[in-house]
Amino acid sequence: MQTFPKKRIEIVVEAPLLRRITARLEGTGVGGWSVVPVLSGHGGHGDWSAEGQVGSATQMVMLITIVDETRLDAVLSGVFALVSHQIGFVTVSDVAVVRPERF
Repeated sequence: MQTFPKKRIEIVVEAPLLRRITARLEGTGVGGWSVVPVLSGHGGHGDWSAEGQVGSATQMVMLITIVDETRLDAVLSGVFALVSHQIGFVTVSDVAVVRPERF
C-alpha cells in the first residue's frame, strides 16, 4: 500500500486555551484534529496529576492534528503565538498516511 509523508503536531495545553487554539487551526485551513485528556505528567516543576481536580481550569489536554509540510510553518506560527507563554508544549513529528486528501 502506498503511503504519503505528512507532519503530526501535538499540542499539550491547559483546557481553557483549547478553543483559541482550534480557532487558529481553522484560520490556517486545518481540516481536523482530535483532543484527548492528559491525566498526569512530569516536567520541570515535578509531578502533576488531574486526580481530584474539579472543573477544567487546570485540566490539561492534548490536541493532535496532521498537516501537509507546506502548511506546517503557518500552523506552528499561529499556535505558538498562543502557547509560548502558557503551561504545555508543542511537538512535530513525521508520519505516513494512506489517504493524503484528508490532510
